[in-house]
Amino acid sequence: MKSESCLLNTARNPGEQVRRTRLVQTARFVVAVDVELVVPPDDPSEPCYEAETVQLLRQVREAADRGDLDWLKRHGKVYVAAEVA
Repeated sequence: MKSESCLLNTARNPGEQVRRTRLVQTARFVVAVDVELVVPPDDPSEPCYEAETVQLLRQVREAADRGDLDWLKRHGKVYVAAEVA
């Protein structure tokens, strides 16, 4: 995840919004979540997360840790780890 300095409130920091897929990985799942990032005009080399996006990614990790597949499927694409003998 980006550093705290790269968290934006787009009402104060306008910029181009881009959609990207982020992967949230836990021991049992990988969840692909589509999120929006903001490309700040003063530093276009590093897109930044909005606070709401960071909160969503935290919620995804917490749901994955709980094993809440119904919630995860509503918010992203879920991949389940397979045990190999």
